[in-house]
Amino acid sequence: MPQDAPADAPLSLYTATALAASGAVIGRYSTSFSLACRTLPAAVRRDIAGIYALVRVADEVVDGTAGAAGLGADRVRAALDAYEAEVASALATGFSTDLVVHGFADVARRHGFGTELTGPFFASMRADLDVAEHDGASLESYIYGSAEVVGLMCLEVFMDMPGTRAETPEQREMLRATARRLGAAFQKVNFLRDLGADHDQLGRTYFPGADPSHLDETRKQLLLADLGADLDAAVPGILALDHRAGRAVLIAHGLFRELARRIEEVPAAELTRRRISVPAGVKLRIAARALSVTARTGSHGRGRAPESGPPVPAAVPETSGTGAIR
Repeated sequence: MPQDAPADAPLSLYTATALAASGAVIGRYSTSFSLACRTLPAAVRRDIAGIYALVRVADEVVDGTAGAAGLGADRVRAALDAYEAEVASALATGFSTDLVVHGFADVARRHGFGTELTGPFFASMRADLDVAEHDGASLESYIYGSAEVVGLMCLEVFMDMPGTRAETPEQREMLRATARRLGAAFQKVNFLRDLGADHDQLGRTYFPGADPSHLDETRKQLLLADLGADLDAAVPGILALDHRAGRAVLIAHGLFRELARRIEEVPAAELTRRRISVPAGVKLRIAARALSVTARTGSHGRGRAPESGPPVPAAVPETSGTGAIR
């Protein structure tokens, strides 16, 4: 090493490489997520990708990729346990030989979160190996761990941005509550969109009484109303973010709202046989609308999301998976 090189230069290079690898993971798996994140400052985009890459890898373990590689049920469980242990070790030490884990740990340590959020996340991933049909209590716990904590992780990054209104305990509590509602809404949209695939391919039914053979229009509308209330409740928190984060989350919010609107238009019986998606051109219009709103309102909006076009939304990657990155 040159004499004038910083002592931590090897670690800095390794960490930068790890976070670049996380960005590549998300770029391959999630075009919608990449679209929303493109509006973030580079350093924030890098950190958010560091979070989502770890979530993506864990989701692949339980959603069939490990099985497709030949791992039986016991080895899939062991792989998930080992991954959680590696994450816990990296959070404690600041180093992992796994680039995605190392990048995630760097983000978590800089922004002040740890196993209080990763523990519930891995508990939900483990539930995907154990629980075929959820009841109300287990579903609430599952959604918290698989989606709400991911929103809370991202919020910790956003709260370190200068324009986010998070000076008082009350403001921070509001932001956390709305981040949870947004994560829950994203996950519920995913459950409805992937109802048939989750049941037929993965053997899971997330919504009680809503497996493909029992979902009817009344049940579908109730589920849509519930997730719609979550989307609405999330808006004040989005508008309290630094405007650069807010516009990215508004894009995501818009994409999810559009998915929900399209799900509403599909008969319940047909919904279980096809996967609803948002065309690329519509995604771009949603992104443009969100950008125009934040451009008009400046650093912070004034309590309402845009109303032109489909009821305002948020962004969702369209590969199957966990929480906001399904």
